[in-house]
Amino acid sequence: MHLVVCVKQVPDTTEVRIDPETNTLVREGVPSILNPYDAHACEAAVELKERYGGKVTVVCMGPPQAIAVIRECISYGADRGILVCDRPFAGADTWATSYTVGRALMRIRDEEGIDMVLCGMQAIDGDTAQVGPGLARRLDVPQITYCVGVEDIEMESGKARILRRVEKGVEVIETTLPCLVTCVEEMNEVRYASLPNMIRAARAEAEVWAKDDIGADADLLGLSGSPTMVNRIFPPPPREPGEMIEGGMADPAQAAEKLVDKLVDLVEG
Repeated sequence: MHLVVCVKQVPDTTEVRIDPETNTLVREGVPSILNPYDAHACEAAVELKERYGGKVTVVCMGPPQAIAVIRECISYGADRGILVCDRPFAGADTWATSYTVGRALMRIRDEEGIDMVLCGMQAIDGDTAQVGPGLARRLDVPQITYCVGVEDIEMESGKARILRRVEKGVEVIETTLPCLVTCVEEMNEVRYASLPNMIRAARAEAEVWAKDDIGADADLLGLSGSPTMVNRIFPPPPREPGEMIEGGMADPAQAAEKLVDKLVDLVEG
């Protein structure tokens, strides 16, 4: 079984800065981490490899320093890492990103086949949850979003039963392989890296695929190939502090009376 995990290096959300000219994230000098949802997708792939055999390939689109998140995935048990990296890819929106990563997945599929693609539910820097479904559409495979577990995979029949989170519970979906799933954090608990895998990850050199390596159309890449445009990005206004009711523990009866009066005024007002 060949499991492919798509991951992203994202800025630490406490350090996000926006370029006012391009309305894109400023990544220089900002601490970067493996997107947390993608860590759960990687863990799910490694667990499936342990259950059914096979191998796990990690694909990341990003700048050269994004090799750090590929190495982190290898430390969790992934077998191979591919960094999709080229200057024309910079500034891509979700459409251009799904096109670029999709071209890389098509090359992998043509060379050695893919049984399942796993993605995080969304990236914490954009929160769009669009790239996973976009990849499924480009690969023309079934997609199961908000996955909380893989109940069973039957390689002989080419089918899988996936557990999907819904508003009031979990639904069981049977799908054909290959398929794409997007993983939520409830799916598993990410393991601690073992010492042998940490050593292997430290020595790992990811393959780097540029535009020509994936046969990408230059007109569909990066900022210039992105059909969506961000007009303005701004932080939400700070929340105003709540009103403190005098009295408190010193006079709880008086504080409760004042609180009731406030609630009545809100209801009647």
